[in-house]
Amino acid sequence: MDLQLEGKVALVTGGSRGIGKAIALALAGENCHVVIAARDQFRIDEAVKEIGEVGSGDILGFQCDTTDPQAVKDLVRNTTAQLETVDILVNNAAQPGGPRPPLLEIDWEEHLLPQVDTKVMGYIRCAQSVAPLMKAGGWGRIINISGMQARNSGSTVGSIRNVAVSALTKNLADELGPHGINVNCIHPGQTTTEATEERIQAQISNENISRENILQSMSQQNSVKQIIHASHIASLTTFLASPLSIAVTGETIAAGGGVGSGIYY
Repeated sequence: MDLQLEGKVALVTGGSRGIGKAIALALAGENCHVVIAARDQFRIDEAVKEIGEVGSGDILGFQCDTTDPQAVKDLVRNTTAQLETVDILVNNAAQPGGPRPPLLEIDWEEHLLPQVDTKVMGYIRCAQSVAPLMKAGGWGRIINISGMQARNSGSTVGSIRNVAVSALTKNLADELGPHGINVNCIHPGQTTTEATEERIQAQISNENISRENILQSMSQQNSVKQIIHASHIASLTTFLASPLSIAVTGETIAAGGGVGSGIYY
């Protein structure tokens, strides 16, 4: 299937590793021009080299902390200076996980502010910066990467930040839809990335358990009884980034292999 993405300009925040890098690789494979943004310049450079081996589009990388409004503006300015516009925004930059303090210990500045400033306000800042470009072109796609803590208790802070991303998504979709811009949200569940191996090795060492048993346990935590990889999230994201996804906007799509027993309608 031709996803009609060749030549589109995609900006992926948090794109130097994990799900973000997998998404950048998938978009590059569709011959998009891809810009990745992250905070660590070394990781950016390494990722640009790897992504540059895929597809025929330009691959660029810029350092950016999305909690800094000026840094986001500079990111988009640097992107347009070389590639003229931004057609696709994948909001993925976030602090890992969510702190799990009990209710009476939750503090705004220590626990909530860093999470919300990065994953909610950071997403808003990026959308604000690219929306005028998309409006001018009469087309665009924004995909917000959130997480399954939005649908599960256990981390109040994690749930708050991820539910907020879903709410942001629908509001943006309604506001930007008349301009040809679709906005959707993905909730990954447990997803393996390059960082997963470190956790597996730690578990082997600390719990004296075999690698095979760990992988078997991981595979049993969803409906499909398979481990979900970052590339699986990337495949879904790539479809949502394409012109073929016109019928899907304002939606939050769970991508955890059917994890959980809740019914959503």
